[in-house]
Amino acid sequence: MIDYWSVAGRLVIAMLFGCVIGLERNLRGKPTGMKTLGLVALGAALVTTASMEFASVTGEFSHDALSRAIQGVITGIGFLGAGVIVFHHETSKIKGLTTAASIWVTAGIGITCGMGAWQIAGIGLILVLLLFFVGQPLERMLHRRWLGMSEKERAEIDLHEE
Repeated sequence: MIDYWSVAGRLVIAMLFGCVIGLERNLRGKPTGMKTLGLVALGAALVTTASMEFASVTGEFSHDALSRAIQGVITGIGFLGAGVIVFHHETSKIKGLTTAASIWVTAGIGITCGMGAWQIAGIGLILVLLLFFVGQPLERMLHRRWLGMSEKERAEIDLHEE
């Protein structure tokens, strides 16, 4: 028998975790936001949960079936992530890599929620946010210290990094 409250909890938590990552991206003016990454995590959790629940209803739970569902999610997310990566011919710079990576990791968090491993998904969410908030200031400090870059030179890299 399917515990629909458990399924609903997995889906809601996945969506909320995706929204938190999306909010951070949106506040930084990136091309993804709450709705996009909320949908990515929700979709990943739906596919994962549906795969697990279908297997348990038929009485033939298979790790292979779950593995195939997860592989399908990751493949599909690859296409979505590729859509936000842009190469600027004039500057020879690539933008959108961090956003694409955030789409990918959000799908991973959604998959983890879909499997019911909320604590692991929560740890992943905390690490993503920590990296987003600490990463840029840390990179600036390291560039200043080890590469001798000025703030102006670093700002030029920041413009083309995302």
